[in-house]
Amino acid sequence: MTRALQLSAVVSRASAVAFTVIPLISAAATASDAFPARPIRIIVPQSAGGSTDLAARIVTQRLSDALGQAVVIDNRPGAGSLNGTETVAKAAPDGYTLLAVAASFTINPSLHEKLPFDPVRDFAPITRFAALPHILVVHPTLPVKSVKELIALAKSKPGELNYASSGIATSTHLAAELFKHMTGTDMVQVPFKGGAPGVVGLLSGQVQLYFATISTALPHVKSGKLRALAVTTAKRSIVAPEFPTIAEAGVPGYEHASWVGLLAPARTPSAVLMRLYKESAAIVYAPEPKALLLHDGLEPVGDTPQEFASVVKNEVTKWMRVVKAAGIKPQ
Repeated sequence: MTRALQLSAVVSRASAVAFTVIPLISAAATASDAFPARPIRIIVPQSAGGSTDLAARIVTQRLSDALGQAVVIDNRPGAGSLNGTETVAKAAPDGYTLLAVAASFTINPSLHEKLPFDPVRDFAPITRFAALPHILVVHPTLPVKSVKELIALAKSKPGELNYASSGIATSTHLAAELFKHMTGTDMVQVPFKGGAPGVVGLLSGQVQLYFATISTALPHVKSGKLRALAVTTAKRSIVAPEFPTIAEAGVPGYEHASWVGLLAPARTPSAVLMRLYKESAAIVYAPEPKALLLHDGLEPVGDTPQEFASVVKNEVTKWMRVVKAAGIKPQ
């Protein structure tokens, strides 16, 4: 074959490939541009009425209008949120089946040797709707008025101070274990069956302190029945800006908050992810939904997919370290 014929054959093959690829690219772009073309389902792997469900409903009621398609909540509780989460991990990556989860999403890998999904590999983060700060509160009889004083007291009485949690391996439990891990203190957990019972236990003096969600503890702080020392977030809380962060108050680098986030199956087109992110982030900062979130102690976040992905990766690593150090086992 002459050089001219060889060149002609190469050009012909390249043209054939180009004509094959271009329609595929055009079809993908058209699909993303047309998104959504049918209703979207958001699976909440917890029961209705909790913080995750509440935040998801506040957003989805308005997301339907923004997207021009129905967005429906599908509550799938069971197996500690694993069932509903697995359903989304195995769903088609087209943006029509999404997942609204709490921060326990990044804790589960530390508690289960074999999960039916990988929180980093199998999901594409979209945005966090909101964060739910925790607040370190103590019974008024405990002779401490600052985080530094609490650390000093705990170190002087190792194993004698008791703290409440809303259950084994819950966010309130891990907030305390992170504090112990970073301060070298030894305090004993007293698990209760939920956040509100934990507050009752603290009010009655059964325990001396609690890393409670701010929504459950703040009313009792304002009434003078509990003393607040600091909030657990990296920045001061919008809801209670008068209290320092634990990092400010003497434990540099301490950060913890519950959150509610929206994810899609891995390999969902980036154009679809960005459309969902932009609409959701705009909603959580709109006056009415923002007010509804803040009323329940939820602070709007609306971070980008890249920022949320970083949070997921960092928290999976952090909780692996804390859970291992504390020897926490699932119940």
